[in-house]
Amino acid sequence: MSDIAPIPLAKLRKGGVVPAHPLALTAGRELDERRQRALSRYYLDAGAAGLAVGVHTTQFAIREAGLFRPVLELAAGEAARHGSEPFLIAGAMGPTAQAVDETETARALGYHAVLLSLAGRDAMDEDALIAHCRAVAGVMPVVGFYLQRAVGGQHLPAGFWRRFAGIENVLAIKMAPFNRYQTLDVIEAVVAARAEDRVTLYTGNDDHIVADLLTEVRIKRDGVEVPVRIRGGLLGHWAVWTRRAVELLDEIHDRPGGRSVTDWLALDALTTRANAVLFDAANDFAGCIAALHEVLRRQGLLEGTWCLDPDESMGPGQMERLDRLLAEHPELTDDAFVATHRDRWLTG
Repeated sequence: MSDIAPIPLAKLRKGGVVPAHPLALTAGRELDERRQRALSRYYLDAGAAGLAVGVHTTQFAIREAGLFRPVLELAAGEAARHGSEPFLIAGAMGPTAQAVDETETARALGYHAVLLSLAGRDAMDEDALIAHCRAVAGVMPVVGFYLQRAVGGQHLPAGFWRRFAGIENVLAIKMAPFNRYQTLDVIEAVVAARAEDRVTLYTGNDDHIVADLLTEVRIKRDGVEVPVRIRGGLLGHWAVWTRRAVELLDEIHDRPGGRSVTDWLALDALTTRANAVLFDAANDFAGCIAALHEVLRRQGLLEGTWCLDPDESMGPGQMERLDRLLAEHPELTDDAFVATHRDRWLTG
């Protein structure tokens, strides 16, 4: 990790908003480079600490479509031009050879780490999974990823996470099992591995975003209490209304004394309700990407909601739920911020 520049590394360590970057397409389902750049500019101007590209929200099918490298290049170019030195994370997945190849591509393009998905690796035992992770970590720093089972993840026991956290080049872990027990398994494993100062924890639990960020977990090790916090979020949810997410996390980092416990819990519940709409929980998450596109379309950042898969669209009733959410809670949006800057982001 010594080759990561101090500013992006410090941003990751402090904890920040890291949007999972969507894919901008034309009506012909080809890459819309102008709008793809505009999205990166939006996130960076909104104050995001980093960008995660080539992940689920970017659509895994970019690999088969030959867009993996071009999409990573566009985001890296905008990050370099922005001057804020964001932390860049690229998705890596598949069998070991594929994951290593994608990691080498990310490193060559100036990314700082890869978010390593273990989806589809169910047939591998724990030793094989750790060897797989070590192979990728041998190329560049790794962000672990505990993905919920409903969308292709697998149960990964505390023993796996303790061994994973012990890999020297593991930089952070995104916890997204949508399960409190399994989230705590990861936190306890990091403490057991004595890696709490090296491995920064990020939430991907879209059903518990605010509470994850507020909670300090206290784990006893050798009779001494070790306090651990989830520092930031790497979230598809934060691919929309990003300015509001930055303001929220800043308030939490500044200590949440301005709100009562009741108010914070109410905000956690509202955020979860909003995520249920965006991620189409009613239809087993089928419309999650298209709904994010719809929000960005309404803001004028995307031209349409097209996905690489022509059959991928918002789920039954999801549009109506989104309309109702926006009508009842306009405070969730950053529409005014986007309207102020959108034309500049779309220029060039």
